[in-house]
Amino acid sequence: MAPKTPSSELRTRVISAIVMVALALGTAYWGGWPFALFWLAAGIAIMIEWTDMTRVEPRRSVQAVLGLGLATLTLLLLSGGSVAAGGAVALVTLVIGVLLAKGREGRLWAASGFVYAAVIVLVPPLVRAYPEIGLLGLVWMFGVVWATDIAAYFTGRTLGGPKLCPAVSPKKTWSGFLGGLFAAILVGLLVVSVGERFGLEHTLGAWSTIALSAVASVASQIGDLGESALKRHCDIKDSSHLIPGHGGVMDRLDGFWAVCLIVGLVLFAAHGAA
Repeated sequence: MAPKTPSSELRTRVISAIVMVALALGTAYWGGWPFALFWLAAGIAIMIEWTDMTRVEPRRSVQAVLGLGLATLTLLLLSGGSVAAGGAVALVTLVIGVLLAKGREGRLWAASGFVYAAVIVLVPPLVRAYPEIGLLGLVWMFGVVWATDIAAYFTGRTLGGPKLCPAVSPKKTWSGFLGGLFAAILVGLLVVSVGERFGLEHTLGAWSTIALSAVASVASQIGDLGESALKRHCDIKDSSHLIPGHGGVMDRLDGFWAVCLIVGLVLFAAHGAA
């Protein structure tokens, strides 16, 4: 088979990106079961990639237990289950998964893979359903992460310069970091402004939006570096080959995961203070 040309690889990446964006935005607009199931599928894919990369054994048994736990968390979320019930499900899943996995490292990787995937499974549906955040907050998260990723890539390739973290990711530069940060702030402001025009209410001023967008952009880029470090530790290039032209689901959602983690912690704190 003849190797793919750069133009055909770019075309594949663009088509895959369009499909992923359409699914993310389409299910976000729909909300409810379709949206929750979309992120459940993403979380299960991430958990499988994580445990495959880290070579957890017995792999399929551990993946089945962790996947069942993630599915149960989604069912609880959609049926209005309590935080205590969700915590109990997570704890039982972790205990069974850890007991099944072989070796100390295998147990740590199994537990951390479940926690990592649970963030992606739970936070986007929680944001979508939150009265004071809802669809606008979700689109803001998408926009900031996508703007960071795209701008960092093209700015870094165009301007080059000092490396951001060469020991982890030799291609990332400080120029790309700053380009992604600037783009995220602009897109964050744009999303909030457009949301206002469509009647989506919020309580954030311009400076708050700028600060939150900047924090999210930095978190996104740290999440990207974190996954790069994991792949380097596991001596692999991509988390999987599930998405044509993009690698695995983790490769596409590493930055979004970091933003979800921050937003999830804020929601949890707000819920506890209520």
